[in-house]
Amino acid sequence: MTDKVETLSLEEQQKLLEKYDPEAGTRKLGGVIGWIVFIGLLAFSLFHLYTGVFGMLTAQLQRTIHLGFALGLIFLLFPARKKDRGKKHKIAWYDFVLAIIGVAVCAYWPLNIDELVMRAGRLTELDFYVGLLAILLVLEATRRAVGLPITIIAVAFIVYAMLGPYMPGFMAHRGLSLERLVQTMFFTTEGILGTPLGVSATFIFLFLLFGSFLVKTGVGQYFNDLAVSIAGKSTGGPAKVAIFSSALQGTISGSSVANVVTSGSFTIPMMKKLGYKKEFAGAVEATASTGGQIMPPIMGAAAFLMVEFIGGGITYWDIAKAAAIPALLYFAGVWMMTHFEAKRLGLRGLRNDEMPNRKEVFKKIYLLLPILAVIILLMSGMSVIRAALWSIVITILVSMIRKDTRISFKDAIDALVDGARTALGVAAATACAGIIVGVVVKTGLGLKMANGLLEFSGGLLLPTLMLTMVAAIILGMGSPTTANYVITSTIAAPAIILLGVPDLSAHLFVFYFGIVADITPPVALAAFAAAGVSGGDPIKTGISASKLAIGAFIIPYMFVLSPQLLMIDTTWYELIWVVFTALGGMMAIGAGVIGYWLRKLAWYERILGIVGGLLLIYPEGISDTVGLVLFILLVGMQIIFKKEAGQKVHQA
Repeated sequence: MTDKVETLSLEEQQKLLEKYDPEAGTRKLGGVIGWIVFIGLLAFSLFHLYTGVFGMLTAQLQRTIHLGFALGLIFLLFPARKKDRGKKHKIAWYDFVLAIIGVAVCAYWPLNIDELVMRAGRLTELDFYVGLLAILLVLEATRRAVGLPITIIAVAFIVYAMLGPYMPGFMAHRGLSLERLVQTMFFTTEGILGTPLGVSATFIFLFLLFGSFLVKTGVGQYFNDLAVSIAGKSTGGPAKVAIFSSALQGTISGSSVANVVTSGSFTIPMMKKLGYKKEFAGAVEATASTGGQIMPPIMGAAAFLMVEFIGGGITYWDIAKAAAIPALLYFAGVWMMTHFEAKRLGLRGLRNDEMPNRKEVFKKIYLLLPILAVIILLMSGMSVIRAALWSIVITILVSMIRKDTRISFKDAIDALVDGARTALGVAAATACAGIIVGVVVKTGLGLKMANGLLEFSGGLLLPTLMLTMVAAIILGMGSPTTANYVITSTIAAPAIILLGVPDLSAHLFVFYFGIVADITPPVALAAFAAAGVSGGDPIKTGISASKLAIGAFIIPYMFVLSPQLLMIDTTWYELIWVVFTALGGMMAIGAGVIGYWLRKLAWYERILGIVGGLLLIYPEGISDTVGLVLFILLVGMQIIFKKEAGQKVHQA
């Protein structure tokens, strides 16, 4: 490649991460303290590997040890003030105190488990103060590691729990005393030590380790090289490279912002160089990176929570399988819209001298084997924990094939430390989300909100879905997907389920819109991070990203109205037809939104494309037929008018 594209340096990437992703804003520690934290992170990972191999401890022990590691390390790594993040300075004395108290509070369960189990429901004075400290420490750790929005929401729920009798209308309840609140939050598995933290302490941690080991093989850069080799020469190639590489990056990154910064530092400058506007280039990367969290086989951390929240024998593979077609439609929609935009602007693909050595790139195709192994292991019925462990082993073995991808002993240690570091934010978010779940369970808020939502929407499905969508997007602004999903799945999803929608459809609906919040203005963190890379306007980038992700706003409605898109109660030939018509629908919608297909579309053709596309995506006989007629009509108009325009040019 002769014309080298300038990409962001690692230091610039880190600054952007710290600005838009709270989980990346850790202190730079050196000396003895640096070694103590390093050993703590390593021990955190080794504990989870040990319990993964030899069997998990009882719920209270597994979760409190997990939380103890997280609290101690968060107070040492994350400064109290945002302006101190990323700087190298001494740890404040109070952070040492908080770290020690955090470990001591969580050690209370392992040291006194027999007594605590024996007197279940009855708190001693010491129990009360330990539990109260646990709540306060979790809130502060979440504020530091995850951000203020989710902390404020958790505090609001605590206030609601205690002021129940004073609440208006259907929101009123008997109220919880401070003692009962503390007892629920730390001495049962319905609060902080609830299902969200349990999932963090088992499935999520091990898959984060798997992602960390994948990174050490250089798979992140390989995704970019593979994407360039496959899509680089096509029309507007760099934009398609961004989509393809970001979809792959989503398998190893649970963060839209992290995905944007790492992948976007390579793809956005390349798009700008070929003629894409700054805002559009940033929007393509933000949209693709956000979609990484809905991309099977390894979706965002919230997908692991979904297994526990839905229950009823559903497996993670059932969720990944159900999400496959919606993910395909999402990325196909983004791909088609970038293609139409490139055609509209007359942008070229990459030249031969700008392409990597394809032969060398395809020699490393074996780096995708660990991801393929995950799919096969989950399909075989293996437990998620075992699948994660074997995937780590397979990653190490696969890395040995070539010297330049080989994971050394030092690399393995670094992978364990990096994996533990990325797990800190998830542990804090899930512990804080447990507070919210505990309040919902104890006050009956979930059913109250579901009934209130149904009453407000008149018991109609579409208005209920729209209200749920708005709630999920608002809650997702600045909050991690895991916490967003926990709140919406306990408050809003029950309302959809009460209207006869399958549990999986309802939960995926709120999951999707929690993720879409990352690219929806006014607080679109992924789009803002992309604007930081491209130098474009953040709000304009967010608006462009929302247009590109139009499929993400349509597809959830479609799979709720017709669960065939999730492969629920359908046959293979129905499935083929559903995918075919839905892809045609995404193409028509993409052309309608961008205003270009084979040629520029007139205003009435754009309306025709959007309406026909929506009818095609909705998998039902009459709508498919009408949509197909409109689709064929639009294609015919495109071909005929393009020929006429060509003849006029030729005659002239």
